Amino acid sequence: MSTIESPWTGPSSSHRTGSTLNEIHPESPDKDFGIIPIPRRLRYDPDKPYATGLLLISPLGDLLRRRQLLLSLITLSTTLTIGLAVTKSLVAFEVLSFLVGIVSVTPQILLPLAADLAPQERRASAISVVLSGLLFGILTARVLAGVIAEFATWRVVYYMAISTQAVVLVGCYFMCPDYPSKNTDITYGEILWTMGKFAVTEPLLIQASLINLASSACFSSYWVTLTFLLGGAPYHYSTLIIGLFGLVGMFGVAMGPFVGRLIDKLVPWYACLISIFCLAVAQAVQTAAGGINIAAVIIATLGLDIFRQMLSVSLTTGVFGYKNIDWRA
Repeated sequence: MSTIESPWTGPSSSHRTGSTLNEIHPESPDKDFGIIPIPRRLRYDPDKPYATGLLLISPLGDLLRRRQLLLSLITLSTTLTIGLAVTKSLVAFEVLSFLVGIVSVTPQILLPLAADLAPQERRASAISVVLSGLLFGILTARVLAGVIAEFATWRVVYYMAISTQAVVLVGCYFMCPDYPSKNTDITYGEILWTMGKFAVTEPLLIQASLINLASSACFSSYWVTLTFLLGGAPYHYSTLIIGLFGLVGMFGVAMGPFVGRLIDKLVPWYACLISIFCLAVAQAVQTAAGGINIAAVIIATLGLDIFRQMLSVSLTTGVFGYKNIDWRA
């Protein structure tokens, strides 16, 4: 079914490039460009252009035909990545990186498209597939980072990204349905205005945003600090082994479609409560025994991946099912 298959690949490849480079040894690009290593706190932050794309590009999904928008974004990302792979200029590299970050918002276009195409009783299942692709791409980046840092140069990331995105572009061209524009009677400026208004006037959206903010912070901090935990005492794992540890997380992500089917049978709010409780348990296991036994780390990783995804799908399903918003108010 194209509606399900296409979103799995799109989000995965869109996030893989930047995430992989971010995980690789930080000195590699510095040496290649012949500059002095820069402290991490002063480095280029890929989250800023991505946030810019979320704010300015994602709303276009409500104005334009999403098939054409997706094809344009993937084409731009692929073309800009070619420049990243071959440039010898640090300035050009940073500019191209910023532009790639802005257009890497295909998951945020695919997510509402999947929700619109799926029937009400299968909406959570469709959303879970898209989010699984997103998380799968992030964790694949972690695995690839360990391998590349051990055996190859950082530019390999971009060569892989070019080929992967080219495949995704072809797949999207043949598989992504041509769905009509959702809103033809609202302007781009009005959409930006309503986004800001809803952020302070719609209780369900505010609640979902705050819960997602907190859970995302916990999830991201876990994966960042996991590198230091596995590299230090008592484990002392190599970069390659630390990267391969992402395979554990992939198993949890693979449970996403099954989680979506479960949520389809529950009230989204109840699914949120269950997932938050289980996330707290997984975090407690990691805090109590993560530095003692690797089994605790594996259990915590699986729990965080599975129930973080369950929480995201529950929140997203609840928001897409909310019917009391007046877009023209």
